[in-house]
Amino acid sequence: MTGRISHWIDGKRWAGVTDRTGEVSDPATGEVRAHVDFAGDGQVAEAVAAAARAFPGWRDTSLAGRSRVLFAFRELLTARKDELAKIITAEHGKVESDAAGEVARAIENVEYACGAPQLLKGGFSENASTGVDVYSIAQPLGVVGVISPFNFPAMVPLWFVPNALACGNTVVLKPSEKDPSASVFIAELFAEAGLPDGVLNVLHGDKVAVDGLLSHRDVKAISFVGSTPIARYVYETGTGHGKRVQALGGAKNHMVVLPDADLDLAADAAVSAGFGSAGERCMAVSVVVAVDPVGDELVGKIRDRMSRLRVGDGRDPSSEMGPLVTAAHRAKVRSAVDAGVAEGAELVVDGRGFSAGGNGFWLGPTLFDHVRPDMSVYTDEIFGPVLCVARAESYDAALGLVNANPYGNGTAIFTNDGRAARRYQNEVEVGMVGLNVPIPVPVGYYSFGGWKDSLFGDSHAYGPEGFHFFTRSKVVTSRWPDPSQGGVNLGFPRNA
Repeated sequence: MTGRISHWIDGKRWAGVTDRTGEVSDPATGEVRAHVDFAGDGQVAEAVAAAARAFPGWRDTSLAGRSRVLFAFRELLTARKDELAKIITAEHGKVESDAAGEVARAIENVEYACGAPQLLKGGFSENASTGVDVYSIAQPLGVVGVISPFNFPAMVPLWFVPNALACGNTVVLKPSEKDPSASVFIAELFAEAGLPDGVLNVLHGDKVAVDGLLSHRDVKAISFVGSTPIARYVYETGTGHGKRVQALGGAKNHMVVLPDADLDLAADAAVSAGFGSAGERCMAVSVVVAVDPVGDELVGKIRDRMSRLRVGDGRDPSSEMGPLVTAAHRAKVRSAVDAGVAEGAELVVDGRGFSAGGNGFWLGPTLFDHVRPDMSVYTDEIFGPVLCVARAESYDAALGLVNANPYGNGTAIFTNDGRAARRYQNEVEVGMVGLNVPIPVPVGYYSFGGWKDSLFGDSHAYGPEGFHFFTRSKVVTSRWPDPSQGGVNLGFPRNA
């Protein structure tokens, strides 16, 4: 007997009948734990209509009123953060400490959105011309769509939803069908916090739901996170229908290790950043670039640490890495490892034979060395526990390797030379840079986003750019004629 996960539309769980569903599995056991309803055109229309009806009232809710809802939601989310982390682990498979970290970063974004009254202040120029004032105001867009990935089922929706709501928009969220329960949990908490019906709706499904949001005339903007091919499709389709779109794509994040670096620190960072959450995160380190002559020593230290990495059920407190999210994704990652071997990369640690028991979607941490830029394990975003080591003869060669890559999401450099670090942050063509920090995800009051094929559109996620994305500017020029000076008399007393 499995449960049913359905849509959240107009303030309640959808109770209709659907002819299409998907399986939601426990990645550690392989057992199907629920079936999720897939939206058709009718459910897309129903969710968007609910959001459109709710928009005028939410738009006209005071800034203080919107903030009160966000503050209440923040308190509820904090009180029930452990429950949400368990939901994430049960459907995604990541260990509960990773899930707890995800929720903590989500709360950080909610806290930023609570500052909407300060963040939405416009500008004012008194007497720009004689008797004329000019001022700007930021207004919401209307109904906005959020399409989020499986790897952070709570954090990524909360990159967008709180800011969109704070700005006065209404939202239709389409989470991943692989781990959809976190989004419904979030919607229920918002309802408990006092969010009016229809302001936030959750629509489950596949490409049908995505295309429905991309083409619906009442959806004014789309926020997306996923692979680069789909990000490009979302951007081109959404903008083709006249929408504002921010589409964050894939990554191949490089970690450059210079000869003067603390190699123990670098090895620890490579393992935690490469295999945390089973490598299923867009900021995971995929390629370590070892600058001569430290390659052999660094690879040895990484291999030693990998041998001590505890892989198991994410609900086991001793586990440091869990399974992959689905059997299909595991097969995809395994095929990438197979291709790397066939292409001649040196397989230092082979995780293909690993199992923690049962029918879980297991793949152990895997390490390649002497990887070349023409190999598929280097060019493709694998999105799994596969770490590649490439060799470079100098800083300039390492920088050239990073900048030649079509992705530009995140990067890191490990060095004790401040001049080299400062040069790297200036010269590298990547949107987020870590100096001795392997996963440089910005805090909630900055913005997240890459360059090149890692971003389509000109707006990064959350933070200041998030507020900019979810509003449009209006400039008002005003003059109030004085009837005593020959202006139009509208019937007011002259001395009023």
